[in-house]
Amino acid sequence: MLGLKYKNEDRILEERESCGVPYLSFPALEQTGLVNHGFSTRLGGVSKGCWSTMNISTTRGDDPAAIEENTKRIARAIGVRPENMVFTHQTHTTNVAVAEGKDRGRRFLETDGLVCNTPGICLVTFYADCVPLYFLDPVRKAVGLSHSGWRGTVNKMGKKTVEKMAEAFGSRPSDIIAAVGPSICQDCYEVSEDVIREFRGNFPEKLWERLFYKKENGRYQLDLWQANREVLLEAGISEKNVAVTNVCTHCNPKILFSHRAAGEKRGNLSAFLALKE
Repeated sequence: MLGLKYKNEDRILEERESCGVPYLSFPALEQTGLVNHGFSTRLGGVSKGCWSTMNISTTRGDDPAAIEENTKRIARAIGVRPENMVFTHQTHTTNVAVAEGKDRGRRFLETDGLVCNTPGICLVTFYADCVPLYFLDPVRKAVGLSHSGWRGTVNKMGKKTVEKMAEAFGSRPSDIIAAVGPSICQDCYEVSEDVIREFRGNFPEKLWERLFYKKENGRYQLDLWQANREVLLEAGISEKNVAVTNVCTHCNPKILFSHRAAGEKRGNLSAFLALKE
C-alpha cells in the first residue's frame, strides 16, 4: 500500500503496482477490459531532487535521460509501448485534438485534451493539482483524456471533450464512461473572488452552494471535483457512468506532485489511456 490519504472509503480508485512501479487505476475503466490506463505517482522512477522519482514531463527541467527511463518504466507497468505515446503541451485551453497512428511520439502544442480510436495509441496528459478527465466509449471503441484546471473547468473542458468524441467518432454521451482523476480537493483549494465570479457566470445559481463557499477572509473554497462532475452530467453522460476521485494531490505531497504544496520546483504526474491492441 502506498499510504495514500483518501477522502472517503469508496473504491473509486485502486492502487496497482507492476514491474516495481506503483500507479492508480479506476475499476470503472479497468473492468471493461477495453483499455490500458493509469495515473502515476511520485514513486518508481529514477529522477532526482525535486523531480524524484517518477516524472516524465519535459517541461520541468528534469534530466532527459531520467525522463526517458521513467517513460519506459511507467509504460511497461501500465501495459503500453512508450513509442506509441502522444502528449499534450498544456496551456489551460479547451482545445481538444484527434490523435491518430501517424501521431506516435507527437506533442500537441496549445492542446489540453486528446481523443483517439486507434488501438495501441496511448494518450498522455500532465498534472500537479489540476483535474484529469478520462473518457471511454465502449460502443464506438474510442477514448479521450483531458486536463482541466479551474480555467478548463469553468469553460467546461469535459463537455468539449465529449463533443469532440461525438464529432470525430460518432460517440453518444449516454454510452461514455468517464472518470475524474486525482487532483486538489475543495478543502485544499482556496481561490479569489475573480475566479468565483467566472464560475457564477458559467454555472447555474442552483449549483453554487455545491461548488464553493465564502470564508471570513473574503476568499473561497472551490470544489473542482463536483464542478467537473456537473460538467460531465451536463454533457449528457449518465450519472452511473461518472466516477469521481477521492484522492487529493495536495493532501498527499510525498506520494503525488502538488503545485500548491511544492511550487514550481517539482515534477508532474501523468495520466495514461489507450485502447487495447
